[in-house]
Amino acid sequence: MSEHIHQVAIIGGGVCGTALLYLLSEYTDIDDVVLIEKYDGVAKVNSHGRNNSQTLHCGDIETNYTLEKASKVKDAAEMVVNYTASLDNRDEIIFKYPKMVLGVGERECQLLRERFEVFRTRFTTMQLLEKEDIAKVEPNVVMVNGELRPEPCVALAVLDEYCAVDFQKLAESFVAEAQKSESTKLNISMHSHVEEILEKDGIFHINTQDKSIKAKFVVVSAGGHSLLLAQQMGYGLEFSCLPVAGSFYFTPKVLNGKVYTVQNDKLPFAAVHGDPDVLVEGKTRFGPTALLLPMLERYNLGTFFDFLRVLRLDKGVLKVFWDLFKVSDIRNYIFKNFLFEVPGLRRWLFLKDAKKIVPSLELKDVEFAKGFGGVRPQLIDKKKSILMLGEAKINPGTGIIFNMTPSPGASSCLVNAEVDMRLITEHLSAVIDEDKLQAVLHK
Repeated sequence: MSEHIHQVAIIGGGVCGTALLYLLSEYTDIDDVVLIEKYDGVAKVNSHGRNNSQTLHCGDIETNYTLEKASKVKDAAEMVVNYTASLDNRDEIIFKYPKMVLGVGERECQLLRERFEVFRTRFTTMQLLEKEDIAKVEPNVVMVNGELRPEPCVALAVLDEYCAVDFQKLAESFVAEAQKSESTKLNISMHSHVEEILEKDGIFHINTQDKSIKAKFVVVSAGGHSLLLAQQMGYGLEFSCLPVAGSFYFTPKVLNGKVYTVQNDKLPFAAVHGDPDVLVEGKTRFGPTALLLPMLERYNLGTFFDFLRVLRLDKGVLKVFWDLFKVSDIRNYIFKNFLFEVPGLRRWLFLKDAKKIVPSLELKDVEFAKGFGGVRPQLIDKKKSILMLGEAKINPGTGIIFNMTPSPGASSCLVNAEVDMRLITEHLSAVIDEDKLQAVLHK
C-alpha cells in the first residue's frame, strides 16, 4: 500500500474527468494529481464517439432551452472552441458543419419564427430559413423527386460554426496538454477499477482491485458509477438512477450537416436528429432512440448489478415511474422505443421518424448502427418524486465531489471542470492563474 498522498485524485477518464485534469495542471499551482480509469485508455465509455451524438451543443438549435439556459450553454461550448484553437490536431477533434433545427407543419413553423425573434439578439449568426433557403443548404430535407415537399417548413440555422466534436480525441488532448506541464506531477492509473472510497482523518483512501491510492481531494466523474460510489459512502441516498440508452441508425450521406427537429416539451428525451458521423465517412447517422435499460454501461452486462444497487427501488421511485407513464406522450414514446430494439421491425418504425427530416428516405437506406449508442444516467430525486433533467452534483463539502449526467452532455466539460477546480483550490488553499484562464478559455 502506497503511503504517498496526492493532492487531487480524479476518478473517471471521460471527457469531464480529463478536462479537470487539464485545468488543474494548466491553471493552478496544484502539483500532484492522479487520474484513475478502469479501462485501458481514456473516454472508452460515454465519451467515445460511438456512444454519443458527437454534438457541440451551443443552445441555438435545441428548442427545449430557454434563452437564459441557451446563453449558458453557448458560453460553455465556446470554452471548448477556444481551447482547441491552439491545438495542432484541431481538425481531428472539432468540426464545422451547417446546422439547423427544422420545423414541419404550421405549429412548429410558428414556434420557430417566434423563437427566432427572441434568440437572434444573443445568437447573432442565426438565420431564419424558408423552404427555398433550406433547399440551398440541405436539399434532401425539403426536396422529393425534384419538387418541394408539401408541408410548411422553416428552419433556424447557423451555417459556419463549430458544432461537432470527437469527444474521445478531445479527452486524449486534455491528457496530452496536461502532461506538458513541468510544474505538475501527473499520475495516470489505467486498468484501475475503484471498489470503494474510505475517508480517514481527512485523507481519502481509494481502493482498487490491487492497490490503495490516497488523496486530499477526490472528484468522481464516472457516470452512473459516481452515484454508486457516493452511496457506498452514505451520500446521495435520496437519489435513484434511471439509465436511458440511445441507439442510432445509418443511412447513405443524405445531409451536409446537422439537422435537429423540434423538441416535444412533454418528453424528457432528445428529439430525433440527423448528423454527419465523424467516425464513419460517407454516412449520415440518425437518432437517438431512447430505451430504459437496466445497465450503467450499454455494452457491459456486468453493470446490471451496479444498476440494481443504485436503483434503490421504493415508493418515491415507483411514483416517478407512474407519473411518467400517466403522460400519454411519454407512455407511447417509451413503448415505441422498446419496439425500436426489435430486429426486423425497428428499421421500418424508425424510417417513419427519419422521414420527417429526409422525406425521400426508403427502407433500404436505413440500417441499425450496431455497436453505437451509450447510456445516460438520469437521476430520480426520491424525496421530491421527480425525474431530474440536466446535471447532478453531490458535494458534501468534505473534500469529495461526485458528478453525474453532465448537461448538456460533454459540451459542458470545461465549464463543469472549472466549477470543480474552484471548489478544489478553495479547499486546498491553492491558487488559480485567473489571467491565463481568461485569456485562453474565456477570450
